[in-house]
Amino acid sequence: MACAPVGAVLLDLEGTLYARGAVIDGAVEAVAALRELGVGLRFLTNTDSKPAEGIRAELAGYGLTVAAEELFTPVVAAAQLLTAAGARTFPLVSRELRDVLPTLADDPPYSHVVIGDCRDTLDYAALDGAFRAVRDGAQLLALQKGRYFKRADGDHLDTGAMVAAVEYATGTEARVLGKPATDFFELAALSLDVPVTACVVVGDDATTDIAGGRATGLRTVQVRTGKYEDQRAEGLTGQATHELDSVAGLPRLIREWGVA
Repeated sequence: MACAPVGAVLLDLEGTLYARGAVIDGAVEAVAALRELGVGLRFLTNTDSKPAEGIRAELAGYGLTVAAEELFTPVVAAAQLLTAAGARTFPLVSRELRDVLPTLADDPPYSHVVIGDCRDTLDYAALDGAFRAVRDGAQLLALQKGRYFKRADGDHLDTGAMVAAVEYATGTEARVLGKPATDFFELAALSLDVPVTACVVVGDDATTDIAGGRATGLRTVQVRTGKYEDQRAEGLTGQATHELDSVAGLPRLIREWGVA
């Protein structure tokens, strides 16, 4: 069955363009080829430990040049939401994000609790503070709910575990600002002025990239890098529209589908 032409590609970063501290073979060339095809590009990541400029600098180190408007992170989404709400925010996030997130408050009452990567700030008092703020009526926001992330030295506990602790203790479900939230994908499509149905999501994670793309009504491409083998062993793969050995094969697939 023929597929409709592609208006934009929404590309995951870690596990798709780079993994374990090294760029994926052919990733730089694939991004360049997509730009030559004229397809719209947005780079979507659940990285919640650093601001957007830090992520762009890291990508540049891999040979990937990404413009500010091309990068979407849950930190960007949180900053927009908190500012618009005139929030008083309790942060359970990294020290680096404390310097860039707006509306942080030193004392209660709090209107929002934001949980992100907090490996360098987490202790009982911080976790208990988040718990008490939500119990007192603050809205619980999760930058993302990943189970684990991969580094060169192995797998590490991710933000989802911290979110789950506060959810369990308070009986409250967090609003997720990153993938797989449909709002996140729709915002990326809107920024390109492309119908969401003309977008393709590409990533390694079946639980965020693929599940979120499917829920938003997008075509999905899962690459067999990053978390793919772990998730295949768990029976989580096989839900994407298409699978590729790596992002290196993406330009050819987009050519086959055509560019809108």
